Amino acid sequence: MSDVLPGELTAALRAAGPRLGPFAAGIRYIASVGSTNDEAAALAAAGAPEGTAVVADQQTAGRGRRGRSWFSPPGAGLYVSVVLRPEAGGGPVPAVTLLTLTAGVALAEGVRAATGLPAAIKWPNDLVIERRKLAGILAEAAGAGGGLQAIVLGYGINVRPAAYPPDVAARATSLEAELGREVDRGLVLAETLAALARRYADLTAGRFDAILGAWRELAPSSRGTMVEWMTPDGVRRGRTEGIDDRGALLVRTAAGLERIIAGELIWQ
Repeated sequence: MSDVLPGELTAALRAAGPRLGPFAAGIRYIASVGSTNDEAAALAAAGAPEGTAVVADQQTAGRGRRGRSWFSPPGAGLYVSVVLRPEAGGGPVPAVTLLTLTAGVALAEGVRAATGLPAAIKWPNDLVIERRKLAGILAEAAGAGGGLQAIVLGYGINVRPAAYPPDVAARATSLEAELGREVDRGLVLAETLAALARRYADLTAGRFDAILGAWRELAPSSRGTMVEWMTPDGVRRGRTEGIDDRGALLVRTAAGLERIIAGELIWQ
């Protein structure tokens, strides 16, 4: 990785200084890459320390949850993946189960700090503005050998308007489209990494209540929203009633309270 970190990113990261925590020393930039998650996973397998971060201007094979592609054109977004080692760092093992929720809180807080936009979380791993998707998060296990070696946490933020594919155009948005002005990508990168450093410290220290409380405040659709999903017995419907302490979505149906830990939901 020989690409030089652009000046617009360097200045903001330098200004953030110690707030970046473990991400301050290991930020690597690539102008164009297949997937920042794949690049970070390779670094993790080679022994890269916790906090190593890969930042790209473009992904040619970016992906989201459930194997979907993530539209990542050059200059339109921020594509970031970080190497985390929650067990090796001494944090409680249950922290791993709340990592995606922690990242959602951090991303929402970072975007709010950088832009003032009321970014909200949609369970389990999207950032939205008025139901339009602004950013996504993908956590994947990485490393070789037995047991959990590392987790690569990736996130992509739509910064500038782009010619989105037809299947996402109607439900996607960007920071600049919402603000009606240019956005400092360096500031967005610095604030999201600083927020992630702060919330990851909460996670590894076992301050789960602080994370869950913040998540619930930042995810209004997790309470009182009608959703439906497919089961082997057909379509199920219900109204969201928040999340439990393990991050599962709670949905009230005609049959009672359902606990959803994965799967595809249609939000009404």
